[in-house]
Amino acid sequence: MNNELPVRKNLRLEKYDYSNAGYYFVTICVKDNNKMLGKIVGAASCRPHNPPSIELSKYGEIAQSRIVKISEKYPHVRIDCHVVMPNHLHMILVIQDVSGRHDAAPTVTLGKIMGYYKYQTTKEINIPGFWQRSYHDRIIRDEDEYKRIWQYIDENPARWAEDDYFI
Repeated sequence: MNNELPVRKNLRLEKYDYSNAGYYFVTICVKDNNKMLGKIVGAASCRPHNPPSIELSKYGEIAQSRIVKISEKYPHVRIDCHVVMPNHLHMILVIQDVSGRHDAAPTVTLGKIMGYYKYQTTKEINIPGFWQRSYHDRIIRDEDEYKRIWQYIDENPARWAEDDYFI
């Protein structure tokens, strides 16, 4: 009988410096895919002027408000777009180049930023282990990819039934 635990797959790009200036597509999931952040409304409506959208729960409102506060904690970081879904959230996070600026704070890694975000939201939500461990990221490599990801985030509520996290 093998008592060794399975080796956890490293989700980060090997040898990449995640404090580098750049654009990152980030997804964070609620533990066990629990739909605690809100619900999709308008999808069952027959009115074309009522497209599906997310109605945030109190936890979803906290998650949303904390996304905006990332830039307050890290002034060289901005969120270009985001969406909070029932059991996950997506964002395009930009770490800006601060090299050569005498007033710039030291750069931090994407992991540190996400750790701060998850810690702050969990503390405010007051449910230990609210988020799934870690997060998913993709380094956005060019403008076409950026536009595709932006569109994906923007249209995510309308595609909820097709989403990998729908379950």
